[in-house]
Amino acid sequence: MKKAVVVFSGGQDSTTCLVQALKQYDEVHAITFDYGQRHKLEIEVAQALAQKLGVAAHKVMDVSLLNELAISSLTRDDIPVSHELQENGLPNSFVPGRNILFLTLAGIYAYQIGANAVITGVCETDFSGYPDCRNDFIKAMNSALVQGMDRDLEIVTPLMWLDKAETWALADKYQALDLVRQETLTCYNGVIGDGCGDCPSCELRANGLNQYLDNKDNVMQALNAKSE
Repeated sequence: MKKAVVVFSGGQDSTTCLVQALKQYDEVHAITFDYGQRHKLEIEVAQALAQKLGVAAHKVMDVSLLNELAISSLTRDDIPVSHELQENGLPNSFVPGRNILFLTLAGIYAYQIGANAVITGVCETDFSGYPDCRNDFIKAMNSALVQGMDRDLEIVTPLMWLDKAETWALADKYQALDLVRQETLTCYNGVIGDGCGDCPSCELRANGLNQYLDNKDNVMQALNAKSE
């Protein structure tokens, strides 16, 4: 039996990964992390979607200690999300160590339930400048988990080389375009669906959707070519 664990935030990317995983694996578990993020609504959205999509199990894990260590606009209500980069070249929405922690815990969970895949929606093609979304980081993290637990495990990144338009196409390929558009939460200001329209996450999401809707056939063709 093929089992997978999906790192699931209830956002566009992780929901698209979850929809695909449910078609590709015999048993799919979702794991969501409560790290004291700006909007608790994110967890509620993840819970509702996991139930609606019918995952084998959905685990919500308290990792609020991250909030104590990682200062970011996504962990502090008094820090507004900015379009400007910080002095270190990163957006102030970057949460240092977040994916290191999430993938470590997801790997442990996968070990316990006998899953050989951890799926995450990180992307290097269309990303916000986060270093822990890059392919080199994923490969290093994968190697550390395999060596540290002495067990075969693959971190699967279905969106790594897709742009946002192709990510929308992937959702559409699995008949989940409306679900992802209307019921996921990607907005940094906590607005479900199309979002606030102003934050960097909403801009990236909207631009990708418009590109896909304006040129569906070509975008889907590009997606299928990357999937071969």
